[in-house]
Amino acid sequence: MVDSHAGSATPGDALLRLGRYFHRGEVSADQRTLHKIGGRSADDFYRDRWAHDKVVRSTHGVNCTGSCSWKIYVKDGVITWESQQTDYPSVGADKPEYEPRGCPRGASFSWYTYSPARVRYPYIRGVLLEYYREAKERLKDPVLAWADIVEDPEKSKRYKTARGKGGFVRAEWWEAAEIAAAAHVHTIKKYGPDRVAGFSPIPAMSMVSHAVGARFISLLGGSMLSFYDWYADLPVASPQVFGDQTDVPESADWFDAGYLIMWGSNVPVTRTPDAHYMTEARYRGQKVVVVSPDYADNTKFADEWLPARPGTDAALAMAMGHVILKEFFVEKQTLYFTDYVKKYTDLPFLITLTERDGRLLPGKFLTAADLGGEHADTEASSSKTVLLDQAGRPVVPNGSLGHRFTASGEGHWNLDLHGVHPMLTLLGNHDDTATVALPRFDSDQPGFLERGV
Repeated sequence: MVDSHAGSATPGDALLRLGRYFHRGEVSADQRTLHKIGGRSADDFYRDRWAHDKVVRSTHGVNCTGSCSWKIYVKDGVITWESQQTDYPSVGADKPEYEPRGCPRGASFSWYTYSPARVRYPYIRGVLLEYYREAKERLKDPVLAWADIVEDPEKSKRYKTARGKGGFVRAEWWEAAEIAAAAHVHTIKKYGPDRVAGFSPIPAMSMVSHAVGARFISLLGGSMLSFYDWYADLPVASPQVFGDQTDVPESADWFDAGYLIMWGSNVPVTRTPDAHYMTEARYRGQKVVVVSPDYADNTKFADEWLPARPGTDAALAMAMGHVILKEFFVEKQTLYFTDYVKKYTDLPFLITLTERDGRLLPGKFLTAADLGGEHADTEASSSKTVLLDQAGRPVVPNGSLGHRFTASGEGHWNLDLHGVHPMLTLLGNHDDTATVALPRFDSDQPGFLERGV
């Protein structure tokens, strides 16, 4: 029995076709819909929902880190419907409970699973697939075929400029895998394995998928990118210095906040199952400020709405940072501020200066390897950042990226400073000063702003 849509016979196709003889109603030609017309026949759909064989626990991992727990009702191996699990542990009497966690997108996930619009096969841009098939037929080798395309300026330009314009055609699984493998082999042969850059799904979405891709790229000798490189909207200082994803609080902690700024996250949409912590905290007097260029879903919860113009958010953030540093660090020392930045930020870490065209420019973080001597002899010293204590001595504290690379770093991942009080400025403690050039972007002509340090 052959399904014209799938292209080959499967046991599932046979079951679907057989099932039409056990239902009253009109079955569509593609076996995907059942039409019941007249009277209360449609009520059978709702009654049949409870005619399931079993209930299994699952979640919805389509680029969502909510990982809500759902009860999935299954009949003959087919998802019939879903409902939220209600066995989350309590977070205490002083906060609302997490459950029931879920969102309308999760509740309709079974419709997505069996949707005729769901991508179930590999698709390749038509112009690239035509080039590859022609080159392979001519050269009889996948790697040579790929090289023939990417090293030809006209062919390379044509398939790359076709990006973003659609034009995808269905391919076979083996052919898609062959093209990917040929591209890897060609790149390794010509440029080396470190020129292969890999990306995997976010860990919170699927640890298995993430680990498989990360291990493949690592064993290959390639460069493993993080999902920060995909989103391009998350702070990089935390993973660069401390080696972890931004260690943000749990959503339940929103309930404890007295002042909440929503910026870059439309909480009712992007964090639907936990948005109630924000809405309920408003009954406790929490003030909510929303920064968004449009009247988004979360804007209606705002006590104050700051409609920043698109493209100006970076300037707005820098202005806020300037005010905080000026009022709580430069003009007066605030214990809460200085204590926090010493323990939990990269502010105390030293930055190297590099000379270019007669100017000093900010460089990379100073590391233990740069210090030389006993500091440079430690494992992963090139990834251990340095700060100065109150006496001006260089210190390599716990918790930086280098401590995560070796067995000797185990037990030193925390940010315990062990009594060291980092120096946050050299002004007044050091006689030498220098003028540092910083890039400026307020003019059509590239230039620098000169600042003394």
